[in-house]
Amino acid sequence: MGNVTSSVAARFAFFPPEPATYEVFRERGGEGRLCLTGLSPEKSVEVHLVETRAGNRVVATFWRHPRARFTVLYSHGNAADLGQMLDLFLQLRAHLRVNIMSYDYSGYGASTGKPSEFNTYYDIEAVYDCLKKEYGIRQEDLILYGQSVGSGPTLHLAARLQKLRGVVLHSAILSGIRVLYPVKVTFCFDIFKNIDKIRQVNCPVFVIHGTADDIVDWTHGKRLWELSKIKYDPLWIKGGGHCNLETYPEYIKHLRKFINAMEKLPLVKQNNQSRLPTSTITESKHNKCLRFGKR
Repeated sequence: MGNVTSSVAARFAFFPPEPATYEVFRERGGEGRLCLTGLSPEKSVEVHLVETRAGNRVVATFWRHPRARFTVLYSHGNAADLGQMLDLFLQLRAHLRVNIMSYDYSGYGASTGKPSEFNTYYDIEAVYDCLKKEYGIRQEDLILYGQSVGSGPTLHLAARLQKLRGVVLHSAILSGIRVLYPVKVTFCFDIFKNIDKIRQVNCPVFVIHGTADDIVDWTHGKRLWELSKIKYDPLWIKGGGHCNLETYPEYIKHLRKFINAMEKLPLVKQNNQSRLPTSTITESKHNKCLRFGKR
């Protein structure tokens, strides 16, 4: 039963677009820098092929902003690859004034290998190492961003880095099995056990979830926020689904407020049950409504 349930969860987790929506190539007949189809040179994006400890080569793209204070390491959802997200990264870089490091999991896009839970962990570890070695990015200047299944590798890394500036969880999951069944305990064969790893994260956590998400119920985000040690006021987008939160005006507005709050946050050790001031974010009507329903 365990193996069957685990394989069902794994099949739910990974849907790489086929064929890939982009290609990686080298300029000047294979001797120049790496490039991505669909990206012109003036976009200030650097492309890397990063080798993981599993032996896979994953595609990573560094979106540089000239006045960036922070770098966001972005782990995308389960049914997308980098080629589908170029416009989003351009918008996030411009509106948030941050560098963005994005990557494709093993088996996604032009990355080699096959998608699996542990490969996503190896992928994000390798991309983080690239950030340190190639760009000198410190933990204190890094924000991890995980969307949907990307919350798995995000929390895997966040639980291991003790000086991170912050974490954003967008339509995040409690665990793979919990997306399919409302279980109360964590099974050994479960995947992406975020419900356990969130307790080990020692930086501010900003949770974003749509109240009409029919793939990952908003109670996943609610519980992850409740279990966070350092809570930043969550954003519950009224009527928001699983894949459309970026289209709501409050999405970018509240992300910008979170980035601004992180700029003002001193690097001091926080009490385990501390919470950032509620004044850092303006409460909207639907936030109050959902808090009323909180148990």
